[in-house]
This record gives sequence, structure tokens and C-alpha cells, in this order.
Amino acid sequence: MKQKVLLVDDEENILDVCARYLVRENYEVETATNGEDGFKKFQDFQPDLVVLDIMMPIMNGWQVAELIRQEQETPIIMLTALGQEQDRIYGLTIGADDYITKPFSPRELLLRIKNVLRRTYSNHQKADQENIIRSNELMIDRSKRQVTVSGHEIELTVKEFDLLALLAEHPSQVFSKSQLIDKLWGYEYNGDANTINVHVRRLREKIEADPSHPQFIKTVWGIGYKFEGTHHHEA
Repeated sequence: MKQKVLLVDDEENILDVCARYLVRENYEVETATNGEDGFKKFQDFQPDLVVLDIMMPIMNGWQVAELIRQEQETPIIMLTALGQEQDRIYGLTIGADDYITKPFSPRELLLRIKNVLRRTYSNHQKADQENIIRSNELMIDRSKRQVTVSGHEIELTVKEFDLLALLAEHPSQVFSKSQLIDKLWGYEYNGDANTINVHVRRLREKIEADPSHPQFIKTVWGIGYKFEGTHHHEA
């Protein structure tokens, strides 16, 4: 599978030279000449990496980077004019992965792209290895959002899965109901804290051998809940 790169810059000669160079190096390339078009292409093309010029018409590179970050963690390399130190600092705060100062050579761009993709990809492999949590006969696969007990798959709702995964990721840590609501529904949630009790009860019915004497999700009276069990991550 070719890796996909999206180049967004209003200087067409830069786009043209870099796109040709990357295609020759066996990347699949899409280009856009303004930020708005760039974001549309990002959604359609689903690239592995985005190269974004900061100064562009209609929507600048910052705005595009922020929109991308709201949707995905796709790596972003920003193109910045010489000496714009504040650009670099701002870019790092919104999650840019690397910077190239104009003017640059296509070869330099290629090296940066390779480095960022390698870094990102090896991090993903590490993350995948930590995606499976086993505790006795319970297995939680976070990448597939799948839960099995003694090899049988258990059907959970989105929130039930999120609640179980959150507790299991922090074994023996006690979470109050309000902490769980903040983490699973966000601060703007103004429903009843009883929601958590209902989700815990349903989860226990699905994963515990005896829901009235749970071995995984324990009640900590007066505070909230915690996850217990022999516990390890694995590849």
C-alpha cells in the first residue's frame, strides 16, 4: 500500500515540484491551493500525512490544522516563512508534528515526511501492543472495541465499553461518579449521576459470573467504583 500525502500550498510551482518528487518516490499525492479546498481534500483523501502552508487564502494553515486535529491525529508538517518563530510555537500548541522553513528543497521535504511517518507509525505499533487488556478470563481489545469473557464476545454499548476500558486501564484506582461522568460525557453533562450506577449494573450483568458478587467492577462505598483483577497489557 502506498502512503498518501496531501500537499496544501497556494504557490502552485512548489506544489508541482514537490508532488512530482513524491510521486517518483512512490507516494500517492493529492494537492490543494487554499485551506478550504485542502480540508475538503483531507476528508475525501484520508491522507497518512498533511503538508500545510501557513499563509494561504480563504483559510490559513492554522485553521486547517485545527479542523484536522478536531477529527484525527494525522501527522501535519507546517511550511513557514523564514524567521517566524512565533509560528513554530503556536503550531506546536495545536499539534503540528514538524516544521520546514521556506525556501526548502523537495529532498528535504521528503526526508521530513519519512521521519514523521516512521515516528508516527512506530508509535502506533507500540499503541497497538498496549491495546489488549487481559484480566483472568476477561479480555478487552481497545483497537477493535471488543470484549470477550472466556472466549465469548460480549455485546456492549459505546458508553458501556468506554466505562469498562477506562476502569480497566487504571486497575485499583478509585473513580468517583462525577469523575466518570466528566470523562465519559464531558463537563457539560447535566444528567443524573445515577446514570453511572445504571451502566455499572448493566456491565456487571454482561461480564460478571455473579453480578451480585462482582470480581471485576467493585463498588467503593461512598466514593464510586474501581476495577480489580490480575491484569496485564499484551501485544
